[in-house]
Amino acid sequence: MQCRLSPAEVAGDALASVRMIASAAAAAAGPPLYHSPLYDRHVGLGAKMADFGGWEMPIEYPDGGVLKEHAAVRQAVGIFDVSHLGKGVVRGRGARDFVNATLTNDLARIAPGQAQYTLCCDDATGGVVDDLIAYLRSDDEVFLVPNAANTAGVLRRLTAAAPAGVEVANLHRSLGVLAVQGPRSAEVLERLGLPTGHDYMSFVSSDWGGEQVIVCRSGYTGEHGYELLPHWDSTGRLWDALLAAAAPLGGRPAGLGARDTLRTEMGYPLHGQDLSLNITPVQARSGWAVGWDKPRFWGRDALVAERERGAAWLLWGLAALDRGIPRPHMVVTAAAGEQAGEPVGEVTSGTFSPTLRKGIGLALLRRGVEPGAEVRIDVRGRPSTLRVVRPPFVPASTR
Repeated sequence: MQCRLSPAEVAGDALASVRMIASAAAAAAGPPLYHSPLYDRHVGLGAKMADFGGWEMPIEYPDGGVLKEHAAVRQAVGIFDVSHLGKGVVRGRGARDFVNATLTNDLARIAPGQAQYTLCCDDATGGVVDDLIAYLRSDDEVFLVPNAANTAGVLRRLTAAAPAGVEVANLHRSLGVLAVQGPRSAEVLERLGLPTGHDYMSFVSSDWGGEQVIVCRSGYTGEHGYELLPHWDSTGRLWDALLAAAAPLGGRPAGLGARDTLRTEMGYPLHGQDLSLNITPVQARSGWAVGWDKPRFWGRDALVAERERGAAWLLWGLAALDRGIPRPHMVVTAAAGEQAGEPVGEVTSGTFSPTLRKGIGLALLRRGVEPGAEVRIDVRGRPSTLRVVRPPFVPASTR
């Protein structure tokens, strides 16, 4: 059944989730509030701003809103400012081997010029400190992009463990990050003379306007796209040029509201909700980002033991069968059988899907709950029925 909500209700529902995320991140991060190099531009465009991981970032823009921004990414191209993401570097002789002995994924699987999704886990419990992207520049240099609120914690752990001769540096406000996402993203970059032909999860450094810009074939939307890392002070010029190139193609700026609806449709986890110190990679079905054959990485013993015995909880998708929209922390109960009405888990992420026009979410469910099962949540005092599914909810087009 499709959800027949008004455009205003749909936009409000799509924003509710990201505002909850922003509020939680703000409470965790505390003062001071940082600004991206594009803050004045966002304010000038009339963007709704919110505290996200200690950074005041755009949630949506008035000429589009979440629905139009989401649609632009799925159908054409959207330009995101994600300069709040952390930036750090591990450099020195043996930097690659050191990082490989700490983070979960196996850097031996990739070559210099490639990037890799990986996890920083607590060594004792296997819980996730953060998920991040590692850019392998050489055997002696690894560039890292953690989440904003977790940057200091990740770099602090790496610094404490680094051997002599290996340096860990925080580059948080030295580089901006712009995400160009959507089926026409390559056209936008080509109009600016930036490279587009490299493989998925690979990166190149390119000259633009007399300065170097890192161009990585990656993103968090499930669409063909790129993440650009210009010098902090050059980010504004590049943003302006990208928006000018995108406009004739149906592109527009997009805020963190659309970023959340897009990533949820893909089933991509968000740290602090679907991954946390209390939710391990095994439970979150992120074992594909773990180098199980590596002899060492933080949390290895705990994760191997959990995988062998089977996780008590697993992350699944939920697709609404009525008008209900799941929200984080809602209790999930069994809908039928002898266990009807009994709690079987909790929603970790939830939103209205602009593509499917119904509620979707991710939930940590008790082992034994299988795809196809019907479950229920309570939405403002009314029961809502959902089907357990395996994400993504919308086919990915990242290649």
